Amino acid sequence: MEPSKESCETGDSEETQTLSDIKYPLLSFEKQIFIDAFEKDALVIMAKGMNYNNIISNLLWIYKDPGNLVLVINSSDHEEKYFMEKFNLSSLPTLGADREKAYLEGGVHFVSTRILVVDLLKNRVPISHITGIIVLRAHTVLESCQEAFALRLYRQNNKTGFVKAFSNSPISFTFGYFQVEKVMRALFVTELFLWPRFHGTTIQCLKSRQAQVTELHVPLTTNVSYIQTCLLDIINYTVKQLKTTNRTLDMQEITTENCITKKFHKILQSQLDSVWHQLSTRTKEYIQDLKVLRSMTVNLLHDDSVSFYSLVSKYRTPEYAQINSGWILLDSAEQLFRLARGRVFNQKQEFDPEPCPKWKCLSDLLSQEIPDEIKKEGGDINNSKILVLCQDSRTCLQLNNYLTMGANKYLFYTAFRRDITINAVSSKYNKLKKTVTAENVKKDKDKKQDKSENKDGDSKGDEGDLDDTMRSNYVLTLTQATQTDKKKVAKDESMFEPISLMDNLDITQLEIEKPVICIQTFKENGCNFSLEKSLEALRPDYIILYHSDIAAVRQIELFECRKKPEEKITKVYFMMYNKTVEEQAYLTALKREKLAFESLIQTKSVMVVPSYQDGKTDEYFNLNVEHDDNAVDTRKAGGQNQQKEKPLVIVDMREFRSDLPALLHKKGINIEPVTIAIGDYILTPDICVERKSISDLIGSLNSGRLYTQCTQMCRNYSRPILLIEFDQNKPFNLQGHFVAATDTSGADIQQKLQLLTIHFPRLKLVWSPSPYATAELFYELKQGRKNPNVEEALALSGDNTADDMFYERYNILVHDFVQKLPGVNSKNLPRIMDRGVSLDHLISLSQEELQVMIENKRDADTLHSILHVKPRPIDANKDEKHYGKKKLTGKLFRSKK
Repeated sequence: MEPSKESCETGDSEETQTLSDIKYPLLSFEKQIFIDAFEKDALVIMAKGMNYNNIISNLLWIYKDPGNLVLVINSSDHEEKYFMEKFNLSSLPTLGADREKAYLEGGVHFVSTRILVVDLLKNRVPISHITGIIVLRAHTVLESCQEAFALRLYRQNNKTGFVKAFSNSPISFTFGYFQVEKVMRALFVTELFLWPRFHGTTIQCLKSRQAQVTELHVPLTTNVSYIQTCLLDIINYTVKQLKTTNRTLDMQEITTENCITKKFHKILQSQLDSVWHQLSTRTKEYIQDLKVLRSMTVNLLHDDSVSFYSLVSKYRTPEYAQINSGWILLDSAEQLFRLARGRVFNQKQEFDPEPCPKWKCLSDLLSQEIPDEIKKEGGDINNSKILVLCQDSRTCLQLNNYLTMGANKYLFYTAFRRDITINAVSSKYNKLKKTVTAENVKKDKDKKQDKSENKDGDSKGDEGDLDDTMRSNYVLTLTQATQTDKKKVAKDESMFEPISLMDNLDITQLEIEKPVICIQTFKENGCNFSLEKSLEALRPDYIILYHSDIAAVRQIELFECRKKPEEKITKVYFMMYNKTVEEQAYLTALKREKLAFESLIQTKSVMVVPSYQDGKTDEYFNLNVEHDDNAVDTRKAGGQNQQKEKPLVIVDMREFRSDLPALLHKKGINIEPVTIAIGDYILTPDICVERKSISDLIGSLNSGRLYTQCTQMCRNYSRPILLIEFDQNKPFNLQGHFVAATDTSGADIQQKLQLLTIHFPRLKLVWSPSPYATAELFYELKQGRKNPNVEEALALSGDNTADDMFYERYNILVHDFVQKLPGVNSKNLPRIMDRGVSLDHLISLSQEELQVMIENKRDADTLHSILHVKPRPIDANKDEKHYGKKKLTGKLFRSKK
């Protein structure tokens, strides 16, 4: 696909002027993307791994002047942090008045869309002075979401500012009907620019300088090959049974090929979520088994033989046999269990596990092939830098332990930690048995001592699991590569040693006279920019792709293409198991992206985009507002026609987390965002609505909060309504596994709702299948009725000076959890949420520290005892039961901005 003719015919002087403003270097195809995006309001869709961060950086550099006001929305936390550090930007203030001042000062601001919507509705943003809005991750923008709401408010009052949207997930635009057209309408853009990897300009650019790639096709062992065949046979059988049982459902995407891809759970969700309550128990068992089998297939190639055997053993139990669809009774399953054990124990039933095939290949590369090649080229091995990339933190830990411990010791160590029974060991493990056992006994003693020293609750939990020490990167070094060392490798004694300064290590500051080996995941802590940053900081001479990843391959291509001509060409080793599901998954991912771009190219060729879609004329809003805003009332008053008052709804601040306010505004209803204590939506002076999702409903019923809310509504409004709203992507059904998965049952919910209606006869219960249905209902309820009065609603709440963003400071899930703890009440809850940091911090506080925080000794004692005192049986003669303390995740009290 060639660049559009229109974009290529841009005047030379104008293009030169634009490119002269570039601060951050761009490749030739990136310059074309930058020019297209700079000149027009457009949606730019790029291939996965072809990051748009340099293009965005140059746009921000151009517009960062205080004379401009540019807003960036829908960015991820990692993207926001990356750009704010790059341009030394500060976060927007929490208070509304301070944010208003920040907007007036101009410049570039990263803002959460929910806050932006409220600020736009309350006129805190000088809308007419906004230079433009940049939308990141545009594939997540839908008409009902907050991003579309903010853009609609912006375009209604600003006809000159720009909108520029970017995405690098082409596959996301192929789900649903006319998805890309819907996204473009929501973005108010009329241009679509597609930049796949097979774009002519991209190919020509990346061919100018390429890394030297060596593909290493690692053969599987006989046992692993047979196990893979068994798993694929079972998956194929399960897929056929699933389709046979559900002939009326659309299961075109549920295939054996797709079952092994990363996005399989999303495919399942999109296909079956809406009809989940209608599926039979056997169908749900098939679906669950497919997830289990996919996990086993992936772990077969990623895990060591001992860990895989430990995983498989969990499914060969009478308990699991009762809840699965019956695949464990197949001959292939029996062979699977036998072969998994055969990889760990030999024919004499001695512990003799086989190492991963890739381990030997990796060790040979690091200790022999790469050092030999450096010497052959006359280089200094002590100055070499090697980057090893793998899929996840678990594999990072595995490779670090293997390289520093050796295969035999690591596998024996893993078996010891996995509680695998070992009756006899092979001769090569005799020496290791005593060593590993002694080391772990010492660790167990240390752990017990730590627990006794931290009996007040400061212990961070059991450190016995292998995953507790996982990190996203490790740095090792190679000892002197002499012939003696190579003999040690043959004896399975490691030539690698860790660098003790790894914690908070800056790679650029490494100054050691030994080669550096950095092991890292493709996305460090989920950050798409982590690999690019590591490549720039480390500038490795050699890169080893231990796993395959499309985005990583392309980022390496871009890194090599950006290097100076005099720099050494990077050598890349691409390791892949030959003729396996790993290879197939990689090829399937490439195929799916290629088909997605081909579909988008076809769509663009036939797509009709009206000129008014940019929203810069009133024609767009006159045609797209679903109901007439300027209807004339035919009733006479003094001989004159009276124009109807535009409908208005008072919405509580917390409700802007949902899609409903956006949908109401789309129907032509004005939104007034305020903080009210009674109800969520005030439709008329008489109608007050408390909206509850299913999870909110269950939580409010259990805590008693709903009773209080209904009491307040019934006292102050003549027509109180309790709206129970379902997710539009979930079944409209209050039974089945959805309710069973919570801490209450469907019968309990019905009984409590019945009691609610008995206590409050005027309370109306309304069930809504989706926010769309709710918006339609609200519109109908508004017909022929007066608008509510904002001052009266605030007066009822008794607090009209409260900060509008008060509730945005807290993580709502943590807030509800803490509220349920014994010793926590309405008086001390604000103190805990204000003074606490996270759940981990709360559980680490002593009794005295809790008393200082809560300012009440009795409440502090109650809270401390529930968190730290071990419960015991009432009858002392009974056997002592061990109650494990639930490990609390470190979720922050305050919500992310």
